[in-house]
Amino acid sequence: MSQKHIKKILIIATRQIGDTLITTPLISAAKRIWPDAQIDFFGYENSLSMLSGNTDIHQLIGTRPKLSFIDYLKQFFLLFKRYDLAVITQPSDRAYIYGLIAAKHRVGVIPVEPKLNWWKKKISIHNVEVDYFHQHVITEKLRLLEPFVSEGDSFGHPISVRPPKPVELPSEIQTELSESFVVIHPTPLTAYKRWPLANWVELIESLSENHQIVLSGAPIAQDRELNQAIIDLLSDSAKKSILNLDGRLKLDQLGTLLRQAKLYIGVDTSVTHLAAACNAPTITLFGATPPTNFGPWPNGFVGKQPYALKATTQKVGKITILQGPGDCVPCRKAGCEDKPDSRSDCLINLPVRLVLEAVSTYGITFK
Repeated sequence: MSQKHIKKILIIATRQIGDTLITTPLISAAKRIWPDAQIDFFGYENSLSMLSGNTDIHQLIGTRPKLSFIDYLKQFFLLFKRYDLAVITQPSDRAYIYGLIAAKHRVGVIPVEPKLNWWKKKISIHNVEVDYFHQHVITEKLRLLEPFVSEGDSFGHPISVRPPKPVELPSEIQTELSESFVVIHPTPLTAYKRWPLANWVELIESLSENHQIVLSGAPIAQDRELNQAIIDLLSDSAKKSILNLDGRLKLDQLGTLLRQAKLYIGVDTSVTHLAAACNAPTITLFGATPPTNFGPWPNGFVGKQPYALKATTQKVGKITILQGPGDCVPCRKAGCEDKPDSRSDCLINLPVRLVLEAVSTYGITFK
């Protein structure tokens, strides 16, 4: 396939919010290679706001995890052979079917298992195998463009994740913010990524004397319940420093908040990736997930891998990753019982002291 014949490109990322955000280095790289090409993005509707204001994208096309037969037909006719190249950023069957429908040629991420990837290799001109332990997802996405560039063109310059464009915060929230505030996001999507409630309480008690604490969270019951449980356990003096914003901000507004924050502390979740993309000083608590695969990317990093697989504390640029103890860390399982509601001993045993030590490296004072 001649590179000059690529005029229309479709990036496919049919997964969640964080997976959408981390495609932005890939989108930027594609625009450098094909500056005159039309680049469209196909992903879940609730994730597309992560790409708002991205001038490299011509059109955002939304879908949902579950569609009716009529909706599938509409998408079929919307996409059918409109593109010269589909860039498939997930190894799922569904993503590949969309790529097959939409484009004359395809490149894509594939699973390692031969029984799952043989037909995906058949319909692609290039594939990159998933490696959950040793290959960062940003690197994985950029390697999809290997047939069209040299390695130096992809990894020899600073690589950054582009957040949504800044927007104004609601005036009633902006007036509630102090000059110095720390954003804390304690709520992951799944229980096995949680840090114990008592640890959050101890951390906030230490920070709240000198700083306003802003709690963020999604507009869903489990986030609201967890944040409220933390607040209920705080001392009266610490409660006075809390601004609970769970469910009150859209994603692009949350990006604005993070740009203003003195520090962000959170677990392994999409908001942590957004904080890093917004260049907020970021501390993140990792358990089962290998940071070498899904650690928040330090903006401006040059190379393929910013992190070690295992280290109690590692700081790259503005990002600090903390990992709990254990020979099994990181295991990439869903906690110790390998199910979404499991405990994770590595996070249970990650001490507050370690987080406060990381906090001090950013010049943040605490009692």
